[in-house]
Amino acid sequence: MRYSRIRLVGAALVLMGSPLWAGMARAESDLQVADGFKVTLEYTLTLPDKTVADSNVGQAPFSYTQGGHQIVPGLEKALTGMKAGQSKRVEVPAEQAYGAYDKNARATVEKGKVPVGAKTGDLLQSADGRTVKVLEVSEKSVVLDLNHPLAGKDLTFDVKILKVEKQAPPPPADKKK
Repeated sequence: MRYSRIRLVGAALVLMGSPLWAGMARAESDLQVADGFKVTLEYTLTLPDKTVADSNVGQAPFSYTQGGHQIVPGLEKALTGMKAGQSKRVEVPAEQAYGAYDKNARATVEKGKVPVGAKTGDLLQSADGRTVKVLEVSEKSVVLDLNHPLAGKDLTFDVKILKVEKQAPPPPADKKK
C-alpha cells in the first residue's frame, strides 16, 4: 500500500491521498439500512383523514435498530436499503402496522380500578404500559378498548434517514455450566 503523505492534525493521524482512506470515508457514508444497524431518522405519521398523528420534525431525532422489531413491520421493511440523506413516503396498511381492529378486544373492570373521573373517550395507561380507551362508564364498572389506538388504520410515514451506523455486537451471554 502506498500513501502519498501522512501528517498529524491535532491528535488525529490523517492519511492524505490514500485509496484506503478514501474507501473508508466513502464506506461510512454509503451504509444502507440493514438488519443490526442503528438508524436515526425524522418522521411524520399521517392518518387516512390527513391528520398528523405524530411527528418528530424539529425535535430530537428517533433512533432504532433495524431488524429489532422496534417499529411497525411495514415501515421497517420499506426502509431497508435506504441511505443517510434519503427521504421516502411509506404507505403502511393496517395489517403491517398495528394490526386489524379486534371488536372483541375489550375488558370490563371495576370502576375503582381506573382513575377517578375517567370518562368515555379517555385514553388511559394499563398496568403493563399499553394505552387503552374508555368505551363506557357505568355506576360500578368501566369497559375498556384494549386495541392499540392506531389498530385498523392505514398509516402514512414521511421519513428522512439522518444516519445509518454499524453497532458493536452485543456482549456474549454468560454460559452457566
